Amino acid sequence: MKVLLTSHGSTGDIYPVIRLGRALVEAGHAVRFATVSLFRQEIEAAGIEFVYLPPDWDQSGFAEAMRDLTKAKNPLDLIRIIYSESLPFLDEILDTLQREIAEADVFVTSYVFANLCTLARQAQVPCAVTTFAHNVVPSQSYPPEGLPRLLAAPACVRRRWNRMLWKLTDRVLCWQINRVVGETMGRHGMGQAESFALEPADLALVTVSPKLCQPKHLWSERFQFTGYLRWQSPEDPELSASLDAFCQGERVPILTFGSVTFDEARKVMTRFMRNWPAGKKIIIQSGWAGLTIERPNPEMLRMGRVSHDQLFQYASMVIHHGGAGTTASVLHAGIPNIIIPHIGDQWFFASEVKRLGVGLEVKRKRWPEDLPKAVRTVEKSKKMQRRAQAVAATLAEEQGPLAAVRALESLVR
Repeated sequence: MKVLLTSHGSTGDIYPVIRLGRALVEAGHAVRFATVSLFRQEIEAAGIEFVYLPPDWDQSGFAEAMRDLTKAKNPLDLIRIIYSESLPFLDEILDTLQREIAEADVFVTSYVFANLCTLARQAQVPCAVTTFAHNVVPSQSYPPEGLPRLLAAPACVRRRWNRMLWKLTDRVLCWQINRVVGETMGRHGMGQAESFALEPADLALVTVSPKLCQPKHLWSERFQFTGYLRWQSPEDPELSASLDAFCQGERVPILTFGSVTFDEARKVMTRFMRNWPAGKKIIIQSGWAGLTIERPNPEMLRMGRVSHDQLFQYASMVIHHGGAGTTASVLHAGIPNIIIPHIGDQWFFASEVKRLGVGLEVKRKRWPEDLPKAVRTVEKSKKMQRRAQAVAATLAEEQGPLAAVRALESLVR
């Protein structure tokens, strides 16, 4: 089976697709991954053939784009910004994908760019999307994220209400996409986007835990919960030595915002250092935002790029932005979360962490001042720690990559 994968975005958008590609390679399939050159090394190290797509930005270029995304006022505005960012490169992207799809047996794209499946349909190639956040999965059991629930109404009324809101949301999202890129899509014979949320592709791989996250009622059988797809950078023995020397056998809080960037990061970190308890250790991962330690402090260790699995072995808890990949890593590590959402589905993951009983949320506006109290709360909660370990035990039994490969093989058959 010849598989063409594509995804755009930050590390959290690319690494799960690398894991899917690696699983497909291990199953004996030929895999090509079309994306930006920033991730070429990781893709080829996984045994996957790389196909170049623009833009040819370095990490600073993507960090700037991420700062723009944090300014989105709502999900519709977020879609507008994402598609507007792609517009200068879209003709070349579509030309490349049309050429590559013609040689593929199945095409897999990210949920955000589900309209690319039109290219596969033109070539009569089965298509699938991947989504790392299950709040986009439609169901008559609940409305789209952020829209009102009729909790007091009879079940039949709630189902009608939810169906109506999902259909309306689908139309509005398609309208926004067509408004931004409809002309470019038309030049490639793709027509207008007709369904984004309800029928994004022949198959939608929902790459989160089916045991912990799947609703009782799905919109259709095209949505399949596989389990997490996690890809890790290689572990560094020198970093382990540095972490061992700093922690001295003690588990400490870890602060990481991953690929999230935001304005005035230096001033935010100055506030953080002013409020962090004296004498209390913490590890800070600099990430794309370039988090800094303003002055030497023996209780603070700053790290650069490092595997989540390697770093989180030293964590008593992880303070993070609520990205899909980071949240998955913390859940697998069996430690509590403190989530400070910045963008998009990160508020949803904060609510999921609270639902699972494995963490809490701190508001972004005053997090440097409010974080010490939240850390004390987590440290005192034996229940939260036990629940985190139970969730990790559940996830250890799931095999997301294998389930995703089988779903794609079934689609092609």
